[in-house]
Amino acid sequence: QVQLVESGGGLVQTGGSLRLSCAASKSIFSVVAMGWYRQAPGKQLELVATITSGGTTNYADSVKGRFTISRDAAENTVYLQMNSLKPEDTAVYYCNTRTPKEYWGKGTLVTVAS
Repeated sequence: QVQLVESGGGLVQTGGSLRLSCAASKSIFSVVAMGWYRQAPGKQLELVATITSGGTTNYADSVKGRFTISRDAAENTVYLQMNSLKPEDTAVYYCNTRTPKEYWGKGTLVTVAS
């Protein structure tokens, strides 16, 4: 019954910034980690960033130093701050929350114009 809803996607110029948000429709308990994944046209789904319940973060090498993942204290909302965007960042971005059960959002499109 829990749904994740992403927001903040859109069109941005190369070098610009965008912040994605993902909120759960209801409280989620026993969260292990939250994260962001993306799928570019013709490419496989890839990990972008994750943050554990303890606050440990992990980033794909391609976004390290440019993207920052964060969450609220309740661990029901996760954010992705994207800076210095490149055309290759264009993709549908999906949020994920992991407990004993895994939840996924439906995705939000980010398009970076060259």
